Amino acid sequence: MKEIKLTDVGQLKNELAKYKKGKKLDIRLFNQVARLAWLGKIVLSPLDPETPDCKAYLLYLQPLDGLAREIITLDEDLNGMPFAAQIHVLDAEQGGRLAEIFRAGMAHRVRELEALNKREFYLEQFFEPGAKR
Repeated sequence: MKEIKLTDVGQLKNELAKYKKGKKLDIRLFNQVARLAWLGKIVLSPLDPETPDCKAYLLYLQPLDGLAREIITLDEDLNGMPFAAQIHVLDAEQGGRLAEIFRAGMAHRVRELEALNKREFYLEQFFEPGAKR
């Protein structure tokens, strides 16, 4: 963990300014976080909603579970330990992109669930199309 000396007010202001800007993930880590976003396994919120010039996001990564945990491979250095929950401070650009990916994944799942809700399994399984009765 990073240590900041509180006796130097200038250094403290510089560190706070860095946090307000957020940090970019490298390509490999962004791709892994994007997979989690598509699955709905992230929580994004503005870092400081009361400050208009602060565009950074807080990103919370939820651990994978169930079938997704068995299929999707995440690097251990994403979290230090595989599948552990973690919080990051992201810059505005990457945070916005992850929000778009999250929405796209959610919309895809909604379409699949709506199609499943309308599907008639009995008719599909017991009656062949075009067969005479």
